[in-house]
Amino acid sequence: MQEKGLKVLEFHKIRQQLTNHAASSLGKEKAEALLPALTLEEAEKRQQETFEAADVLRIRGHAPFGGLTDIRASLKRAKIGGVLSAHECMGTAGVLYAGRQMKQFILELAEEEILSIPLSEEKVRLIEPLTDLERKINQCVDDNGEILDHASDLLRSLRQQLRTLESRVRQKLESMIRSSSAQKMLSDAIITIRNERFVIPVKQEYRSSYGGIVHDQSSSGATLFIEPQAVVDMNNSLQQAKMKEKQEIQRILRMLSEAIAEHADLILENLEVLAHLDFMFTKARYAKAIKASRPKLNSEGYINLKRARHPLLDPEEVVANDILLGDSYSTIVITGPNTGGKTVTLKTIGLCTLMAQAGLQVPAAEGSEASVFDSVYADIGDEQSIEQSLSTFSSHMVNIVDILNKADENSLVLFDELGAGTDPQEGAALAISILDEVYGRGATVVATTHYPELKAYGYNRDGVINASVEFNVDTLSPTYRLLIGVPGRSNAFEISRRLGLSEHVISYAKSNMTAESNEVDTMIASLEDSRKEAEEEAREAEELRKEAEDLHKELQKQILEFNEQRDRLYEDAEKKASEKLDEAKKEAEEIISHLRKLQKEQYGSIKEHELIDARKRLEQAQPVFEKSAPQKKKDPVKEERKLQPGDEVKVLSFGQKGILLEKSGNSEWHVQMGILKMKVKEKDIQYLSRPKPVIEKPLASVKGKDYHVSLELDLRGERYENALSRTEKYLDDAVLAGYPRVSIIHGKGTGALRKGVQELLQNHRSVKNTRFGEAGEGGSGVTIVELK
Repeated sequence: MQEKGLKVLEFHKIRQQLTNHAASSLGKEKAEALLPALTLEEAEKRQQETFEAADVLRIRGHAPFGGLTDIRASLKRAKIGGVLSAHECMGTAGVLYAGRQMKQFILELAEEEILSIPLSEEKVRLIEPLTDLERKINQCVDDNGEILDHASDLLRSLRQQLRTLESRVRQKLESMIRSSSAQKMLSDAIITIRNERFVIPVKQEYRSSYGGIVHDQSSSGATLFIEPQAVVDMNNSLQQAKMKEKQEIQRILRMLSEAIAEHADLILENLEVLAHLDFMFTKARYAKAIKASRPKLNSEGYINLKRARHPLLDPEEVVANDILLGDSYSTIVITGPNTGGKTVTLKTIGLCTLMAQAGLQVPAAEGSEASVFDSVYADIGDEQSIEQSLSTFSSHMVNIVDILNKADENSLVLFDELGAGTDPQEGAALAISILDEVYGRGATVVATTHYPELKAYGYNRDGVINASVEFNVDTLSPTYRLLIGVPGRSNAFEISRRLGLSEHVISYAKSNMTAESNEVDTMIASLEDSRKEAEEEAREAEELRKEAEDLHKELQKQILEFNEQRDRLYEDAEKKASEKLDEAKKEAEEIISHLRKLQKEQYGSIKEHELIDARKRLEQAQPVFEKSAPQKKKDPVKEERKLQPGDEVKVLSFGQKGILLEKSGNSEWHVQMGILKMKVKEKDIQYLSRPKPVIEKPLASVKGKDYHVSLELDLRGERYENALSRTEKYLDDAVLAGYPRVSIIHGKGTGALRKGVQELLQNHRSVKNTRFGEAGEGGSGVTIVELK
């Protein structure tokens, strides 16, 4: 990929924006080194990685990169036998923690089958959790990079001894400064430290009263900082204990450094995987920030950007354009006025192409498509050089010559103001010749120009189309809309007329124009009018299509519901009928059993064959149910009630409920059934109910007395925006509840949520004071808030 093309299109600014979304310096490093891929396979893989990361953020809202730092220099020193500091050891533990968390996070998502993230899953499986090493470091070093007392038995003993000795020294010195004579001999009744030894400030004239060692004096010389003779031996013992403590700390750090060095290569591999994952999520967060989408990629030179925006311009102000290139035409010639948006369109095409090849999602609507090119060449802007004695025209020609020497069928070529800076007639001829040359090589080309001769260029050559940027004559300003298929036309006469130029001057100017020029402008004006009419008709047709589609879906839904209800009624009827017949058969069996009993007892002269015939008739009497069209029900007797608009009714011919809207004529009503509005005869309407008037009740201004507000708010696992919103609401509830103090649990993590909560609390009207929790309250993972 040509470096000059990347510079001209300002791809470095895309990389700068990208670095702002990285979670670590490792991710920033990869963002700063980003270059477009040169093959379709590599570009598609990069796009898939970004898509997977965006999916994870959409479902989970975050990715756990807490603890990830650049420890490559530390690992290198450990490998050559260096002793790492406590902070460096803690950084290594942080990387091990980040790897373990990320692996667990991605694999859990994959196992839940919520998302398809094969590339992310493949990456995290390369991470080797070194749990034992991480535990060993955490047992020796705390979160602040200090060696813990229980890192070794000897260190615990030494620190206990240090605390005891220091306490004795302080007690001795405090007894000295509290004595009756100390008030006049001491400059101040305090204990301070000089040269790592405890001293007291003694006035110069009382130097001999305390003896001992002078370690320092004030700038005026009036005060001496003396270590009294009474505490010299105790201070010596304290210094010896401190020396032993340092030696033990150094031994512990050497032990940890050796353990880290043993696994340094594996940690480096984990670090590289985490850096790549950070870069993947950096691209995903950037895509969300610029409202980008994943483009479909091809290698055929086909570009179809839907509502594409320039990624470096304000998304609220930039005009989105549809750009189609590489289908029936591979060259676009854009004409139009200055500051109309031609160069922005040119850079939008180039930057979206580079972003797609680099694995970044593009600022365009879903369904956009981009092509992968071997090279992207751009000649944009004025690069005249005084030192090289190059004019505007010459500087352009230097670039163009270089492009013509390299461009081929796998190139995207962007020309801005082709042929500018020289005689218009010669410049136009040269521009046509250059376009023919690049087009003949099969390159994909987009060029902007002022020359009217190029307006007809697209009509004379296959594979070339004209385009323009729209200009609003009424407001005398460009709209920045790209119009493909319509060449730009001069608006000089219309602009001059609106600015007050005399009509006879304009008429005389028109008479000096050639007939061909007038015909071309008339043709272009006609094309613009036709385009506007076609766009309006297409918009109306699209609205009608959507309405028809919605109506069709609703009708299909109602038909399905009707059929399901009908089948359910059939089943219920069959079930009830079957139950009745079973009861009848059971009763008949009982009757026959009774008759037989009578026969045996000779209380009657009932014959056996008569019993058999009776039972057979009972069996034949059981009907077989078949689903058939339901019999038309007789019209129910209507209630003697006068219908009114708003009544709930049933339309008998459809079997559907509806609402009366208004009466039409003497015997018809307009009825709203779902999304359908129909005219129905009054005799086909059955009254169901009439809605009662709704009496609005005043809303309670505050929560009831039984409403409970917790003394703490847990934000762990919340998304950043949701967490801040919950915090603000919780503070209002706590103030209403009359609480003087509450706790907000935000965790430690990356610190982003903690920082956001702190900023919100500092600016909240109801917050009096804040502090982090003590060791027993949760430390820096909890903020204690005092309320006004």
